[in-house]
Amino acid sequence: MDLFSREPVAQPLAARLRAASLDEYVGQEHLLARGKPLREALEQGALHSMVFWGPPGVGKTTLARLLAKVSDAHFETVSAVLAGVKEIRQAVEIAKQQAAQYGRRTILFVDEVHRFNKSQQDAFLPYVEDGTLIFIGATTENPSFELNNALLSRARVYVLKSLDEAALRRLVTRALTEPKGLGDLHLSLPNESFQILMAAADGDGRRLLNLLENASDLAEEGGEISVELLQDLLGDSRRRFDKGGEAFYDQISALHKSVRGSNPDASLYWFARMIDGGCDPLYIARRVVRMASEEVGNADPRALGLCLSAWDVQERLGSPEGELAIAQAIVYLACAPKSNAVYSAFNAAMRDVRENGSQEVPLHLRNAPTRLMKELGYGNEYRYAHDEPDAYAAGEDYFPEAIEPRQYYQPVPRGLESKIRDKLEHLNRLDQQSSRRRRKT
Repeated sequence: MDLFSREPVAQPLAARLRAASLDEYVGQEHLLARGKPLREALEQGALHSMVFWGPPGVGKTTLARLLAKVSDAHFETVSAVLAGVKEIRQAVEIAKQQAAQYGRRTILFVDEVHRFNKSQQDAFLPYVEDGTLIFIGATTENPSFELNNALLSRARVYVLKSLDEAALRRLVTRALTEPKGLGDLHLSLPNESFQILMAAADGDGRRLLNLLENASDLAEEGGEISVELLQDLLGDSRRRFDKGGEAFYDQISALHKSVRGSNPDASLYWFARMIDGGCDPLYIARRVVRMASEEVGNADPRALGLCLSAWDVQERLGSPEGELAIAQAIVYLACAPKSNAVYSAFNAAMRDVRENGSQEVPLHLRNAPTRLMKELGYGNEYRYAHDEPDAYAAGEDYFPEAIEPRQYYQPVPRGLESKIRDKLEHLNRLDQQSSRRRRKT
């Protein structure tokens, strides 16, 4: 066979179905429906620099290409994974040539712009500022954390959403009916099969089309893409969970807030989402221990021990036994009485320490292991609490002399802390009655 006579390999289905007009574009109605600001800006030719922030496969690149098409702008693209300052300068020179020779504006599309470091991002600024380039960046990460302020101040951020069921159905319909898609194969897709595909795609249009194309290779022409075929094809698919990325922090935040909100069911859901997505259970175990102190505290001190035990089970036994122990701890935390009193008290104490500097320890609180220290007054007038009535030295002061006594810890009237609150109120009354209250400075 003559290798050089082969026909070119067909483009993937997702590339063949890339929208050629705004009317073909699927999803993002909150940005592109008629009357929406971005749609109106495009139709009026009022292009501006922008950043598209959204998960994979929702049409960021396609939308950038369409913007160039409807505004008759030259389109240059670079990938931050492969490119550097050299490629940026080359794009700038092309933009200058386009403006000089054809009077055309240039859109520079930077895919995965969050992968550029600060100096690389700064390289855009002069050309965005003087209008040489219209900058469009695409990122799956939060621009607030990944892009520098100078670039963000010159570009408007648009949030793109995962594709919903209606959008994914439109993609599948186009793929199965259009000749440039899979239309010539005359395949059918029952609703049960679509639901499986939709779950596996998890809002990612490109992934949906790739899976559909793979399934079409296994189906007979004119036949059906069955549930059984898809189950064999997909196996144990994973939902979206970008370890260390935006989805990671969103989901751990949702878990933490569900526990704080005393909702064991939502807490279990987010825990399951993270485990299903490949999150290290030990990471969750560590966060659960923090929740025990931050959200429950002394309202139920048993929570901390249970969470530490769950962490230990995960380390000793691994999955699935460890995950079940963590789930038990999460449910316990969600159902336990809530108190952030210790968390708030600790933060307040830390603020005082930072603001008041290195205050001396009062002499009566210092240890005096040597004769010289005793002669200097270390430990003088210290009252040993166990020798006092009820083992409490009423009116004693334990703060530095320059700092008025504080009450950082405010127990809540829930769980064990209700009893702790009663105890501290009783001790405070004893202090108020004591003749040995706060030393005068």
